[in-house]
Amino acid sequence: MTAEQSMNLFLTTDFSHYTRISNIFPERNFNWLTTELVTWKTFDGTIDQGILYKPENFDPHKKYPMLIHYYERKSDNLHNFIRPEPSNSELNIPFFVSHGYLVFTPDIHYKVGRPGKSAYNAIVSGALYLASRSYVDDKKMGLQGFSFGGFETNYVITHSHLFAAAMSVSGMSDFISAYGSIIYDGTSRQRQYELYRDRMGTTPWQRPDLYIENSPVLRADKVTTPLLMMANTEDANVPVQQGIEFFTALRRLGKKVWMLQYDGENHNLAGQLAKKDLTERMFQFFNYYLKGEPAPKWMTKGIPAALKGIDTGLEFDTSGSKP
Repeated sequence: MTAEQSMNLFLTTDFSHYTRISNIFPERNFNWLTTELVTWKTFDGTIDQGILYKPENFDPHKKYPMLIHYYERKSDNLHNFIRPEPSNSELNIPFFVSHGYLVFTPDIHYKVGRPGKSAYNAIVSGALYLASRSYVDDKKMGLQGFSFGGFETNYVITHSHLFAAAMSVSGMSDFISAYGSIIYDGTSRQRQYELYRDRMGTTPWQRPDLYIENSPVLRADKVTTPLLMMANTEDANVPVQQGIEFFTALRRLGKKVWMLQYDGENHNLAGQLAKKDLTERMFQFFNYYLKGEPAPKWMTKGIPAALKGIDTGLEFDTSGSKP
């Protein structure tokens, strides 16, 4: 396989010469994608890499909106074929690229104690580097991250006004309260924060300044980017309270924010109806802010809890109301 061609079967007797014995290329029925390995210098002077996905019918003379998606390092996916499918949490790259978006996936290299700043260093510097290209619409750039990528979305929008829209899925917002929480199996999350993915390398008592620095909720007043969130009550990995804290803070401050919550769903969505719903709302959200398409009613009017599951609000609002 390649990023441009799906997997097929080959026959070989010597592992030097191959004969293809299947010929299945469903992607040829769609506006597929191409990949480019991008290299640039970050704010701290280090060299970083990421993948830029372009539509198959890419026109360098046009302006394209760009979505930036991240989770640690993704540049080793340069030649991977990505299946188009409903989103269970992450951005489905072929789906958005086939609808006229550029998608960029920068690698993030972390410094212990500075996970948020490390993400900012890679994401924002990469966005500015690509924004200098004539075909990137620098006024129509968006962010999408899941889990630790969701935290990184929360952090970046509290430190930058560069992006026109952002989506945070199952992400942390308060490192202090999260440090004291438990994981699905009942164990403390402290190990994760000190030694593992969250990369703090210390406790809140030794370095409270670092835990404050990496808590986006404490900078919610700085946010100017419209934000779509997902936080599920049965999330066994990131406590739903992390999403609620950030959502209620932003609402209290009068910011543009929406939170999706799927009953019976975990950190990732498993149900096909929930996946389809998330994909459609994500698509409508970014289309409104990055393409200027009409807003749906769930964005302009909201859906009261009493009507959850009854009124989807997915139809476009024709009244002239704006989010």
